[in-house]
Amino acid sequence: MSLKEQLIVEKLPKHIAIIMDGNGRWAKKKGNVRIFGHRNAVNSVRETAEACAELGISYLTLYAFSTENWNRPKIEVNALMELLISTINTEINTLLDNNIKLNAIGQLSDLPKKAQLKLAEAIEKTKNKTGLTLTLALSYSSKVEIVNAVKDIASLVKQGALQIDEINESILSNHLSTHAMPDPDLMIRTSGEQRISNFLLWQMAYTELYFTDVLWPDYNKEELYKAILDFQLRERRFGMISEQLENK
Repeated sequence: MSLKEQLIVEKLPKHIAIIMDGNGRWAKKKGNVRIFGHRNAVNSVRETAEACAELGISYLTLYAFSTENWNRPKIEVNALMELLISTINTEINTLLDNNIKLNAIGQLSDLPKKAQLKLAEAIEKTKNKTGLTLTLALSYSSKVEIVNAVKDIASLVKQGALQIDEINESILSNHLSTHAMPDPDLMIRTSGEQRISNFLLWQMAYTELYFTDVLWPDYNKEELYKAILDFQLRERRFGMISEQLENK
């Protein structure tokens, strides 16, 4: 029986988040420059998005570029921005053919104008798609996202539109950039690193974490199925005990 056939449809995660790590190391192992790894990583993005769409998973969020990544060598950052533009151009039909809706979170105004325009254009073209919602986290920082949410809430309090006693978890969640989607059920990080690197810190309070040594350019549908199978073997208690879950 194939890995895909072993998946339990009723226990699929609704939202998968992925930290796509290892592009530079993959390129170095092949004696090439880092951007070579980033270019080959596009194939893994396509495979993963198609697999999620085929399985009927509702949300896939990819950590594509963090605010800290701006500190990388300028030549690499420029190449990554050009790659973002070219990838949107070449992959728009993949999104449309697979009924995928594109979304983006992060400090998008930090991106080059051309990248902002291409991204907005692709989001507009796919806005009526009803299958998978593919979210790209670009120039994203979870700490910045939370600070901005707190500022928005403080502004409402200052205006008298919200009382301090009314502030709760739901209020804060509703002011995050992910307010229109559920929190991730499963977070995958490739390349063997075992940290979450300022990614969806609030949203991943009860997310199942899965780490793999596979470098992102080598990631494919089979690797995704492995992660989901591992997820399906776990008991998600959300602070309760097993007996409580059995009685629900």
